Amino acid sequence: MEIKEIMEHLPHRYPFLLVDRVVSMELGKRIHAYKNVSFNEPHFTGHFPHHPVMPGVLIMEALAQAAGILAFKTAGEKPTQDSLFMFAGIDGARFKRQVMPGDQLHLHVEIERWMRNVLKLKAEARVDGELAAEAQLICAKKDV
Repeated sequence: MEIKEIMEHLPHRYPFLLVDRVVSMELGKRIHAYKNVSFNEPHFTGHFPHHPVMPGVLIMEALAQAAGILAFKTAGEKPTQDSLFMFAGIDGARFKRQVMPGDQLHLHVEIERWMRNVLKLKAEARVDGELAAEAQLICAKKDV
């Protein structure tokens, strides 16, 4: 899935769209996507000026966006002005490796449970096959 289709399944836009491509997806089960980390992203000017590191919260957000694509595609829906999948929780977040400009951040998300409008997901972010971050995400479909 390329960026045009990604934008149909996520409401996010620059500078907050954090998924560049979907490599593979098994509806109702898992997704593998990636984000190309570039030096010209706005957060690098202050985090940190002499040692640019992608903030952990943005790594978690990228994982959540990949989860959102999986959820919308699995449900056969697209985001609307009235309904979105949003964070409901992050459990067990761990950061194992810094993510820096030039890295390709691979996002692996698996659905563990989907009850009504709430998803529980296992999420991992990897760079060059090495674990950068992991967490259990909880997302809920909300009417806005």
